[in-house]
This record gives sequence, structure tokens and C-alpha cells, in this order.
Amino acid sequence: MSDQLTLTAETRERGGKGASRDLRRNGRVPAVVYGGKEEPLMIHVEEKLLVKQLMTGHFMNSVVMIEVGGKTIRTLPKDVAFHPVKDRPIHADFLRIAKDAKVHVSVPVVFQNEELAPGLKRGGVLNIVRHELELVCDAAHIPDEIAIDVTGYDVGDSIHISNVTLPAGSESAITDRDFTIATIVAPSAMKSSEGDTTKDEGEGEAAAEGGEEA
Repeated sequence: MSDQLTLTAETRERGGKGASRDLRRNGRVPAVVYGGKEEPLMIHVEEKLLVKQLMTGHFMNSVVMIEVGGKTIRTLPKDVAFHPVKDRPIHADFLRIAKDAKVHVSVPVVFQNEELAPGLKRGGVLNIVRHELELVCDAAHIPDEIAIDVTGYDVGDSIHISNVTLPAGSESAITDRDFTIATIVAPSAMKSSEGDTTKDEGEGEAAAEGGEEA
């Protein structure tokens, strides 16, 4: 489960590009907290701390407790905008959530036991269709990742969402189809070899037919 993070913030009285530039020059990142049937709250946070939390790799899937004005607000990060050249965070959006809320998140997938997949042992390639799964889960139990066991999968096999056991309290946000997460495909060398064999057989048949006509 993703750790709970904490960000200390201050409210900002002024909006607009000029005010935001002033904040960034002082090492702060403008942000907004919205949702929860309350008015949006304009805040700013320390850039260094925000970057440190972004570097954890699971910031977007973590509950972030924002401490501002003597209160603590439970939130889920929804978006972080970056400078197109400097790659620094320039704005962040946070969604207010209740403790027992269900949240929609994208969770990365990892594949396990690749050495036990016959298709991969024979040189096949794991073709990942979805690197993340869209899940609806308890805000207090957001998984860091979804582990998928590829034991027994062979060349030509596909892994669908129905093959995956999700953690308790989590379910797929996509429910109208049994979508593909990954497939095991034949390596290029195997495909080329099979293609050449087919070509040779075809040429042989053509030659035989030509001989019969002659």
C-alpha cells in the first residue's frame, strides 16, 4: 500500500500568472485543493518538498495530507504540471477525499516469474499492452503496484484483466470488456524462420507444378 504523505502549505490570496511567477521565484509551487462540496482553496507548497515526494514514484497514488492554516486536509494528487524546458513543477491539483472514499487511480503493473513462462524461456517476448491499470479502490488502501504472475504462459498467450487477482478493496475501473494487459509474442528470429520455410515450400510447389505442365 502506498504511504501517506504530508505537505505543509500556505494559502495564497492572489491568483494569476504574475502572482504565480513570484511564488516560483521564491521556491514555491502554486496549487489548488478542490472537491468535497467545498470551495476551491488556493495554496502554495515548497518546491523542494514536492519534488522529493514526486521522486518516490508513487506520489500520484498516495493520500497526501495537506497541512494549512492549522487544519489538515486529506487529498489525492490529480495533476502536476511541469515547465516544458526546465522540467520543474509549476502547478499542482489536489482532490479532497473522505477517509472512507473510493478513488479512481492508475496503478503500475509488474510481471513476476518470467523464468517460469515457457514462451519466454523459448525466446518469446513479453509485449506489454498496458503498463498501468485503472482501478477504483479504497482511499486508505491504494496499492503501489499490481503484480502479475506469468507462470505457464506460452507464445501466443494473452493476459487479460480476468486473469489478474486484484487486492482486496480494489476493482477494475473498466468493466465493459475483458481487456488485454500483455501478450507473449514470438521473437523476430522465430518469425523469420517460419516465414522462410513457408516461402521455400511455396517455391517448391510452384516448381513442381511447372514441371508437370512441361
